[in-house]
This record gives sequence, C-alpha cells and structure tokens, in this order.
Amino acid sequence: MNLPACPKCEENYTYADGDFLICPMCAHEWSVDADADDTPVIKDAVGNVLNDGDSVTVIKDLKVKGSSTPIKVGTKVKSIRLIHDAPDDHDIDCKIDGFGAMKLKSSVVKKA
Repeated sequence: MNLPACPKCEENYTYADGDFLICPMCAHEWSVDADADDTPVIKDAVGNVLNDGDSVTVIKDLKVKGSSTPIKVGTKVKSIRLIHDAPDDHDIDCKIDGFGAMKLKSSVVKKA
C-alpha cells in the first residue's frame, strides 16, 4: 500500500493505525479517507467546525417539551455526537445533566 505524504510537514514516513494515518515526524493524524470524505461540515452558531466528542455551550434558553424548566444559557454539554443526515436540523445528539438524552440544533450552541 502506497501511503501519502503528511499534509502538514510533507514527510514520507506516514504509517496507518486503524482508520487513521499518522506522521511520526510531526505527530499529525488524519483520516485514511479524508480526501474521499464528502460528509457535510457541521458548524456552531459562530462558525466553528464541530466534531464528535467536542464540548459545547448553549447560547440561549431552550424550552424542553414535557419539562417545566428550560435549558439555561451557558449550560455545558460534553461529548456530543454529530448526526449528518438529520431530517429536522437537530444535528447534535447528546446527554444533558438533569434532562437526559437530547438532540440539539448546531445553531443554538457554540464550541467550548
């Protein structure tokens, strides 16, 4: 298998580790199929790119169906999971302390 050079330092010492390619010279890691990856990029309310596992902060009060208390501004949500083919714009799957499993729109959060 002919592996590509590192996109960061351009050295040819790249090796594969599972689904990632790693450069031992600069420790840069990238996905094996990063070039073939055509999944849409999900951004937060201020334009930062979101990734699985990121922590985000809610930027406005959110009413929760079936609950008398809203999710308050500044609530931190850890370990988000992105949903790339969400039919209703709720493209973040997460757990919020005190509320449980929930789906949020990326337009109401910012990367923490």
